[in-house]
Amino acid sequence: MFAKEDILKGTTLGISHVAHNLFPDGWIRTPLAGFYNHSITPNCELIVGTLDNVTQYGKFLTAIRLLKTITDIKGGDELTCTYTLWKKEDMTQLTSISKETWLGL
Repeated sequence: MFAKEDILKGTTLGISHVAHNLFPDGWIRTPLAGFYNHSITPNCELIVGTLDNVTQYGKFLTAIRLLKTITDIKGGDELTCTYTLWKKEDMTQLTSISKETWLGL
């Protein structure tokens, strides 16, 4: 995904993931998350947020991840982020590749 115009550092671009316990990793990926690419030198990051939800059963919070710029981005530049949602200490979940390969160590 590429920026159509300049985007300032600190701009929240939208919701990339919504927490849901019925999914194997606990997150539903939104279309936004399907179009940015991975980089070890990203210009965006995922930050945790919450949404207030009101249903017939009452009000509750839903955890979300937001895609936010961490640098100024020029129009035409690709939007990139580090793909992993796991913390380094949680990387033992990964069995098909080594932690060092996944983390680029």
